[in-house]
Amino acid sequence: MARLPEGLSLRLAPEDEYPHSPEAAGTYNESMYFNLFDPEQQVGGWFRIGNRPNEGYAEISVCLYLPGGPVAFTFGRPKISGNSAMDAGGLKVEVVEPFRHLKLGYRGKLLLLSNPFEMADPRAAFAANPQLDSEIQIDFEGISPMWGGETVKADGSPLDLDPEKSFARAHYEQHVAGRGQIRVGDFAFQIAGFGLRDKSWGPRTWQSIPWYRWCPMNFGRDFAMMISIVGRPDGAARMGGMVLKDGRYDEIVEAAIDSDWDDHGYQTALRAEVKTESGADYRVEGRILSLIPLRNRRTGPDGVERLTRITEGMTEYRCDGLVGYGLSEYLDQIEDGRPMGPDFRPPA
Repeated sequence: MARLPEGLSLRLAPEDEYPHSPEAAGTYNESMYFNLFDPEQQVGGWFRIGNRPNEGYAEISVCLYLPGGPVAFTFGRPKISGNSAMDAGGLKVEVVEPFRHLKLGYRGKLLLLSNPFEMADPRAAFAANPQLDSEIQIDFEGISPMWGGETVKADGSPLDLDPEKSFARAHYEQHVAGRGQIRVGDFAFQIAGFGLRDKSWGPRTWQSIPWYRWCPMNFGRDFAMMISIVGRPDGAARMGGMVLKDGRYDEIVEAAIDSDWDDHGYQTALRAEVKTESGADYRVEGRILSLIPLRNRRTGPDGVERLTRITEGMTEYRCDGLVGYGLSEYLDQIEDGRPMGPDFRPPA
């Protein structure tokens, strides 16, 4: 991770793979996220479960990019009591061995979208498309060191956070390999490939960040990358991420992303340039193969409703003559109908 200010340190322990005791903030969130892309079949997906025990529900999302462009998707807010497990709404994560082996399973309905853009209006999308019985079982293997953790004070005590301005108290990521089985209705297939997982906990308000660009990608077991550019309220941006090469992480210290857009204002391609702590330079080109637009709405303490848009694109990446796969996740607060990200160029 980037160098921390004096008096702060980063803490991460195997027990952090398991649920923590929730703090008092009403917006406390503890979430686990996984993505996986099969380079041979050019299919993939991502999965998230986020417990909000103080609000009495979990956030779950399951998204599969199927052959030919359809997307199978669901989200929900199943009720939970407490924060004892990552298990809600048919989605379950089991820690077999911290930092090395985790299992993910889902059993329930998935909405089959031949046109994923319909999810811009979730109510209409769910009314117009079939929901199919589905089952997913995937084993994830850590293939990299851990990246991240919880920033704490010198004495080990937690930082003081404003819940309305916080996205996470702690966050870590790891590149992974995965293998398993997927069934959507009568369509079943094996999946094997590479991806990235993360975990975070602490107060989370989706509207606390003006915009971000998050691009995790894998070119194989020994070369992978995650590029992160996060907008700040003062107009600046925080650049970060890492490059996995030969089993080690090289910190990204500079990053820039330029994007192309379609008539809906969704990303269709990107070009990224990064520089690492070791002085290495990388140029990455991305082409979005399939994309689903999602949203989050929240009424703030001032009574004003705010809209957050998150576009999730399965992306083919090229770097140093290699071809890989991953995600381009673009989060933007929407103001006057326009995404806030500075690289957004509205259609001509």
